[in-house]
Amino acid sequence: MENSQKAPLSSSKYHLPYLSPSEVLFLSEKQRGKFSIQQEERQRQNACSFLEAMGGRIGFPRKTIAMAQLLYHRFHLFFPLKDFIYTDVALAALFVSTKMQDTLKKPRDLLAVSYAVRFPELAAKTKHPTGEIDIDTMDPTVVEQDRQKLLAIERLLLETICFNFTSRLCFPYVIKVAKRLSAPKKVAQLAWRLAVDSHRTLIPLQYPPHTVALGSIYVAALLSSFEQPHEEEHPDTTSSHDIAQMLHEHGAWEASFQCQVDDLEAIAHALIDLLGQGLQNPATKPSPRTPSSPSSAVPAGPGKPISRQHDADQLLRLKIQLRETEHEARTRNPVGQADPTAGHRSDDIAMLGRNEGTVRFMFGPPGVSNSGS
Repeated sequence: MENSQKAPLSSSKYHLPYLSPSEVLFLSEKQRGKFSIQQEERQRQNACSFLEAMGGRIGFPRKTIAMAQLLYHRFHLFFPLKDFIYTDVALAALFVSTKMQDTLKKPRDLLAVSYAVRFPELAAKTKHPTGEIDIDTMDPTVVEQDRQKLLAIERLLLETICFNFTSRLCFPYVIKVAKRLSAPKKVAQLAWRLAVDSHRTLIPLQYPPHTVALGSIYVAALLSSFEQPHEEEHPDTTSSHDIAQMLHEHGAWEASFQCQVDDLEAIAHALIDLLGQGLQNPATKPSPRTPSSPSSAVPAGPGKPISRQHDADQLLRLKIQLRETEHEARTRNPVGQADPTAGHRSDDIAMLGRNEGTVRFMFGPPGVSNSGS
């Protein structure tokens, strides 16, 4: 009798655009379950490769693919890996991304392309020049089940972002910051590719776009200068050695770009680790060569390995040097919270996706959303 007289459950969910490293660690460990860190990373990379393949077939711009990858990472900070097939989550993330980036596609269109990517044996039998599968030739029951599954996961994804469709990506900042630093063209191009690759990691969930952009330029300068002789640069450009040296130390640039050196070092380690993983997996496709490339570069043919700019030993030596000279990382807590995991209590996470009670979705962190009320 007492339970029936209880007031309906009510709660508020706040959109946190960026998470601190301690939050990411806490949430990742919770949702990883019995999976190992290596298994989690392998599934993450498989999902990102699937999204690259989908984006390449459809011709989505880079912003749509990158946002879908970011949404996939965010989803599995709140929902367990074991409960979902990565292709289902990735497909729903791409569907939400098309809405956020104004590149709309119907669920049936996405499903048709996904079948061609997931089942190449079916794509080989189709008469369509691009290998697209005619969805009307498939079992309608299976198609409808997959469509319903996509829409169900879409709802969960929307809850993880609190229905906040505001989005910013780092790509425009890479170009602007590179010009501001007078970076050589080769450094700017490599930085853009690294910014693309950063969406295969959790970096964009932890740092704002301008910091990711500057971190990508820092890593590009490191890779272009480490164990390399000084080259003659154009008088109007700053050498990669000088850029790497400047961004490796505290200075006026931190106030100018609203970044801190320890953030760039954290981004550098994550990107160098990703490059190292790519070297260990020959099947990994390189990132696009130019900002106009919608998807990964065309894979090499049989007997023709993909060219790499750096070897594993060189990357290892670079990481060792960075570790020996790195700065102490500052403590980052959520807005208005002293406890880094206070915004993600276990009971709050468990309420995502449920229909029990009333949930208010706020577009900003607690300290921001409550200040105007």
